[in-house]
Amino acid sequence: MAVLFILKGYPRLSETFIAQEIRALEQRGISIEIASLRHPTDTQTHPIHGEIAASVLYLPEYLHDEAGRVQAARAAARQLPGYAAAYACFRADLRRDPTRNRIRRFGQACVLAHELPAGITRLHAHFLHTPASVARYAALMTGLPWSCSAHAKDIWTTPEWDIREKLAELDWLVTCTAAGTGYLRSLAPDPDTVSLVYHGLDFSRFPPPGTVRPALDGTGAPVTILSVGRAVAKKGYDDLLAALALLPGDINWRFRHIGGGPLLPALQEQARQLSLGGRIEWLGACSQEAVLAALRDADIFALASKTTADGDRDGLPNVLMEAQSQGLAVLSTTVSGIPELVHHDESGLLVPPGDAPATAAALDALIRDPALRQRLGAAGRRRVHACFSLDGGANDLAVRFRRDKQSAAA
Repeated sequence: MAVLFILKGYPRLSETFIAQEIRALEQRGISIEIASLRHPTDTQTHPIHGEIAASVLYLPEYLHDEAGRVQAARAAARQLPGYAAAYACFRADLRRDPTRNRIRRFGQACVLAHELPAGITRLHAHFLHTPASVARYAALMTGLPWSCSAHAKDIWTTPEWDIREKLAELDWLVTCTAAGTGYLRSLAPDPDTVSLVYHGLDFSRFPPPGTVRPALDGTGAPVTILSVGRAVAKKGYDDLLAALALLPGDINWRFRHIGGGPLLPALQEQARQLSLGGRIEWLGACSQEAVLAALRDADIFALASKTTADGDRDGLPNVLMEAQSQGLAVLSTTVSGIPELVHHDESGLLVPPGDAPATAAALDALIRDPALRQRLGAAGRRRVHACFSLDGGANDLAVRFRRDKQSAAA
């Protein structure tokens, strides 16, 4: 008996929180298989991906590329007792969302139902948008129960009608911020369907640094500001660059960025226009070992998250937990679930999103005051260890998934 995790893409460097969850569940005796809607695009993987035992079924990313496979799957799916209900659900969705993406999800669900690995007793989608649509259609076809983990963009950019209907059909949903939990409960026919379960951090992969950071104050060697995140609008890197340009000329600093993403060229051009190029190092996508080394080499961690025009926003970024695990002073914004981790002037500094002057003022204070950095970094490390361990969330999920085994045994 196994749980099939339905993921948008696997493996992904930016989704270590999913990989560490899968590995933690395997270590707790939960058998997992993976279905991925996309093939990997990252050229690297993290070590944890090599530790995961689950096999991966890659669904056709574009239906026309594997037309024969899709046609055979749909013909077989039509023989399933739940196909008519799944098709009716899909047609109702398509009327409200007449897109190729919606058609693609139904085709992928047919392939999943036809090629379902043996022994699967539950479908579990990571993300409430497209993976949950595939899970929903496939669950209707096969009669399997399904559940979901919701995160950030998928919560805030999915239409309410879509969320309501999924919450009415799935068994349970977990999400990783109190803000997301409250919103989803307001849409659920039964609010108890939705639970808050933090991702947490695997501290065995982020042991404390063995050295003490030098007490730099911006007058000699540069103070290193680090940020880790994809170059997408919700990460607020345009605001962070604008803030860096506002820093006074009498302090010495450098900025390092880790991550890929579509906006990277535009951000690099913005940095040139602001005459920041000589102080910035763009490192691209990196392995977890390289991220850990960069965290230990940094003095400040900054993430200027914001809400975009379409409602997209961060949930509770794991990179903030990773930074705090290394005793690094963090600066971020009041968006979404970030204040659930970072308490202003206690375990970090928070500024309003999109406020470059406030961000610059906070950076200036952190650069000049190594004692402030040390205080915030130490408090942040205590907080993340006390409240955001991977074990709590993994134990909660393991209990949920074991119920299927117990029901089958009964």
